[in-house]
Amino acid sequence: MPWITMVSKRILIGLPVRRDKLGETLLRKRIALPVFASDPLSSVAYATEEMLLKLSVAGTAFLSLTPWLAALVVLLLCTVVASYRQVVHAYPSGGGDYEVATRNLGDRAGTTVASALLVDYVLTVAVSTSAGVANIVSAVPQLHAYRVELTLGCVLLLMLLNLRGVRESGRAFAVPTYAFVIGILGLIVTGLVQVVTGHLPRAESADYVLHPEPGHAALGTAGILFLALRGFSSGCTALTGVEAIANGVPAFRRPKSRNAATTLLMMLALSVTMFVGITALACLSEVRVAENTCDLEGFEGDCRSDPQRTVVAQLAMAVFGGSSSPFFYYILAVTALILILAANTAFNGFPVLSSILGRDRFLPKQLRHRGDRLVFSNGVLLLTLCACLLIVAFDADPNRLVQLYIIGVFISFTLGQSGMVRHWNRALRETSPTDRERRRMRRSRAINLLGAVLTGTVLVIATVSRFMSGAWVVFVAMALIFLAMRGIHRHYRRVDEALSREAETDHNARIDSHAVVLVSQVHRPALRALRYAQAIRAGRVTALSVDVDPDETRRLCADWAALDIDVPLVVLDSPYRYITQPVVDHVRQLVREHPGTLVNVFIPEYLVAHWWEHLLHNQTAFRLKISLLFVRGVAVTNVPWQLR
Repeated sequence: MPWITMVSKRILIGLPVRRDKLGETLLRKRIALPVFASDPLSSVAYATEEMLLKLSVAGTAFLSLTPWLAALVVLLLCTVVASYRQVVHAYPSGGGDYEVATRNLGDRAGTTVASALLVDYVLTVAVSTSAGVANIVSAVPQLHAYRVELTLGCVLLLMLLNLRGVRESGRAFAVPTYAFVIGILGLIVTGLVQVVTGHLPRAESADYVLHPEPGHAALGTAGILFLALRGFSSGCTALTGVEAIANGVPAFRRPKSRNAATTLLMMLALSVTMFVGITALACLSEVRVAENTCDLEGFEGDCRSDPQRTVVAQLAMAVFGGSSSPFFYYILAVTALILILAANTAFNGFPVLSSILGRDRFLPKQLRHRGDRLVFSNGVLLLTLCACLLIVAFDADPNRLVQLYIIGVFISFTLGQSGMVRHWNRALRETSPTDRERRRMRRSRAINLLGAVLTGTVLVIATVSRFMSGAWVVFVAMALIFLAMRGIHRHYRRVDEALSREAETDHNARIDSHAVVLVSQVHRPALRALRYAQAIRAGRVTALSVDVDPDETRRLCADWAALDIDVPLVVLDSPYRYITQPVVDHVRQLVREHPGTLVNVFIPEYLVAHWWEHLLHNQTAFRLKISLLFVRGVAVTNVPWQLR
């Protein structure tokens, strides 16, 4: 059985990679862009749609706010990217906002950022894969009933790709990412050419009528402002994943910081171009979408079961002449693929962050170490499990999942940029920079301060507008993760204190030991255990048996005497035929009678060759070992005997 598991593992994730080959897995900029920026690049496929959905509740007239909100999103995106360019130069070790907040604002701020990012990474996987499957369903509506299974399959495929290693996954994702960029840019250019030449493309939903939902028919100034803020916060999903590049600086080739900063600029240029282009085409072609399809007057089909097409799907139909065009299917295919692969941003960020948290002892140490393929395998598996649970819980519905989105990432944005402001204040105060360096530091501080103010404002807006729509779940999850990390940190600190060698006054002192060998009959495993116990030169050696069957006990005593074994045999009476508890009680008694003496219990056990043979034997040795491990002053030694 073990060899079958090993062969399957090698087929799925490949052969192990030597530690000294780590440098060969580092990424060039052209590969790092699709690996780390696929999330913000792909978010243009649904950021515009999310704005339209929030504005549509007040009717068609308020869709005119879309261009102004898009302009604010672009301004914010430029500010955040400029801020993160400062981060990658100041903190190139890859901790991103977590490291910035921890070093400048303290452990509690750092763990707050970490909990927010961990939640956001899980949401990134769930939202991206669900949105990708939604685009597939737009092309093939018959798959709507299987969207959960399709989404889970996509997550598992991403898991396998990432377990094979970051360089291989980067190569796998580069082609779809660039195919998406080319497709969307082609869609935008073709559509704008049609606008300029007077052939205005009209969306299939252009003639649909959006009636205001109850309570939104006659909005006052405050209502319009709140509606606009909701639309703006939804459009800010275009910023998700920007922090992944700052978290992944160690994965870049040298010079790491400069390459990461350049990749941020490349991502900004592409994201802004595609987001502005899609938003402009959506407004010009009069796309209509609604959270409830039945609110679309004029919708053809059963609004209760037939899904409405996504904004990208409607634009592709309008620009390329209908759903029969091969370009329509190309756009939907690459959009679905990039949305699914955008989850790879989280598959790169989550394991690295969890490794850093494991190093700092806020998460289990198992997350710290790389696996066979030089990736943080345990982090990949943990992210997969959490994302799959979330997808099942929310029925793979991207519109429901996106309500939880951006809260976590904007918490990390705000605290990270605030930490950078403090970083520059300290640098200006504690160092002696030249006038040129001082001007550079002040400019960087101003950029980070603006970023902190803007992202903090968006965080407040998103929290207020989304709290009752499901964002409260994010805060609960963050609080639970925060408390868990603080508890894990306290545990590791207590372990360090308990294991500290300063508590030992004499490192060379010998301790007395008492060896106790458990026997049930005089056979070869028992005799080997006796010889082993005598070989360690314990101060005293005794054999111990439990009387659960008088006949077998008499036979044991007779065999013991016949062989003239020079080790005293102690037999414990057990009228209720228990084995574990009498042994534990006897060992505890020895510890009390001889304080300072180490009681070493030797348990002979035989190992069978096949898994089914375990079913033919009781697990007494295992139960004894587990029970004795928790007795202070006791060591347990298993003496194996392999059966051929």
